Amino acid sequence: MSSETVTDDWRSDRVGAALRGENPAVLRRLPGGFAVMGDVQFLPGYCVLITDTPGTDRLTDLSRAERLTFLASMEVLGEAVQAVCERRDPQFRRVNLEIQGNHDAFLHAHVWPRYEWEGPDHVWRPVALHPIERWRAPEPDTVLGPQHDDRRAELLAEIDRLA
Repeated sequence: MSSETVTDDWRSDRVGAALRGENPAVLRRLPGGFAVMGDVQFLPGYCVLITDTPGTDRLTDLSRAERLTFLASMEVLGEAVQAVCERRDPQFRRVNLEIQGNHDAFLHAHVWPRYEWEGPDHVWRPVALHPIERWRAPEPDTVLGPQHDDRRAELLAEIDRLA
């Protein structure tokens, strides 16, 4: 996608921007939603599955069949993140899958890779308990950008292989 087609406010409507092809974080559309890379990469490989149904706030807003499709897509994204992160970092531990919806009012599932190097104060706790500065004032190299293109390509290839 060319930069001319991306509006500056895609973050204010992530679902709509993804549907219009204007969300630059999108990796691939899956049957249950859009696989996207997280805005911050302080845990390298962090991804999110976002709904492709505007107005959907909770998993229970979907029909049972749509719920199962969303969850199956979440599993594919989780497996892709696991495979890529295992190959790239010997200290990779596992993937945490979370549907919370406390901040963004649209259905989405976080796919958090977890690493031994997070240290004993964080490795066993939810990612939400990492310092808030990692989201609000992230280190420049952790803000999603061109420096993550190699990982993006690997994630995309792995999603395509699994899907």
